[in-house]
Amino acid sequence: MFDIIQREAIYLWYYFSVQLQQIAPYWLLGIVIGSMVSVFGKDKIHNILVSIQQKHLGIAGLVPASLLGIASPLCMYGTIPIAASFSQKGVKDDYLAAFMMSSVLLNPQLLIYSSALGSFALSVRFICCFLCGIIAGLLVRIFYKKKSFFRFTKFYEISNRDTDPNIFLRLLKNIFRNMKATGYWFLIGIVLSALFQRYVPTQQFASLFGKQEYFGLLMAATIGVPLYVCGGGTIPLLQQWLTEGMSMGAAASFMITGASTKITNLSALKIVIGTKNFVLYFIYIIVFSLLCGLFVNMI
Repeated sequence: MFDIIQREAIYLWYYFSVQLQQIAPYWLLGIVIGSMVSVFGKDKIHNILVSIQQKHLGIAGLVPASLLGIASPLCMYGTIPIAASFSQKGVKDDYLAAFMMSSVLLNPQLLIYSSALGSFALSVRFICCFLCGIIAGLLVRIFYKKKSFFRFTKFYEISNRDTDPNIFLRLLKNIFRNMKATGYWFLIGIVLSALFQRYVPTQQFASLFGKQEYFGLLMAATIGVPLYVCGGGTIPLLQQWLTEGMSMGAAASFMITGASTKITNLSALKIVIGTKNFVLYFIYIIVFSLLCGLFVNMI
């Protein structure tokens, strides 16, 4: 019995160490770049969104609003207070919807993490998140012309923690906070990936999430809701799933539903959009993720 346990431990350590060597450089690079954007570029990114509103670009302004959401390094709890301050400055709900939607789905740090999945997967993730933000803004613009979509009365702009007068120390403190926030889930993701490699039959997984299985898209979108806790933690899983036969469309569905339905995101979002809009948000995410998955699998 002890020999069996020892053998399994060796196998698991091997899978774990291989995954760690493959993913860790992207995680560390993402931490550094994300912190640099947060310390040196966050205010500039947010000021650009306000200036876009002032230029009266109309529908075309949804494009830079969505891109700025991806560039913003904040999580949902950080994005909502910032969006509340934008609203007070006159930024309309459609621009805010585009900004917040893409910000929920992707940020500079997660973008670097996703490079570990390959250039095609990275492109798919970026384009899907970008379009998701634009379409969300467009829907708000069409259906909420005469009424507000957001209710920011309970949110106020949070204080900036990057205040150390020494720029180098300011960056180091931000890097440490990011490592502390994501490191645990990153390791959990690698552990789950190692367990998956060892104990889940490749053929069964490929048949469930394979390219020709429409049911696989629905499954991927569904498991994204409870399983997705941290973006960095899902990268090792996605890398292994894609290797084992998961279609890129299923991966896209998982990445969209997972990031947009994290419990921390949902609890914050429900406060500012209300119950009815919350249900509409959830329906939009599921429908968009499935359509994206279908389209990606057709490519």
